[in-house]
Amino acid sequence: MSTPQTENVENFDVINYVDMDIKIAKRLLDITCAIIALSFTLLILPFIAIAIKWESKGPVFFRQIRIGRCNANQCTMFDMIKFRTMGNDAEKNGAQWATKNDNRITRVGLFLRKTRIDELPQFINVLKGEMSVVGPRPERPVFYSKLEKDIPLYSERTYGLKPGITGLAQVSQGYDTCIEDVRSKLLYDHTYALSLSRFGAWLQMDLSVMYRTIMVCVLKKGQ
Repeated sequence: MSTPQTENVENFDVINYVDMDIKIAKRLLDITCAIIALSFTLLILPFIAIAIKWESKGPVFFRQIRIGRCNANQCTMFDMIKFRTMGNDAEKNGAQWATKNDNRITRVGLFLRKTRIDELPQFINVLKGEMSVVGPRPERPVFYSKLEKDIPLYSERTYGLKPGITGLAQVSQGYDTCIEDVRSKLLYDHTYALSLSRFGAWLQMDLSVMYRTIMVCVLKKGQ
């Protein structure tokens, strides 16, 4: 695959292996979840903003370019939005994987990550059609080329699919800290893609992933 290129999301020519009924139902589920989640986010936003700004200088929100849907020739890219959980100079030495006990993460940021509250602004991306609630993890372009080169069938995991705020791979294994984590998640991503071939299998999969994600938030098992 060539270097990812930006493409208009609404006009993107996706692979048609997903049934149209599933596409419509999945989009309606995404919009419903996004409206509910963003309504809740507005209620807690002042408290989160104060906490983030109190501990460290910098913006409340963090934007980062991520890879979106792909086909055999190109990929979309979009600005993913999250609450900032690291110091404002976290990548002054360049892009790097997050690690366990990462000292770049603030105390407030650690709480936001463990409860996954930091990901609530991504529902804006969902409303815009750039992401889905459930799907493969959106990767950073700076890592994408290496992962595609080192891991067979890596890019195929997102063919025709929007990346997700959560996903089967994410709830099964957690955050990526190295290339081996990404490699071990690949089977989960392809398993999820296969579930979209039948309506019942897709609905059961999405609801199961959402439930497991909620439990991660409640039990503070995020990283």
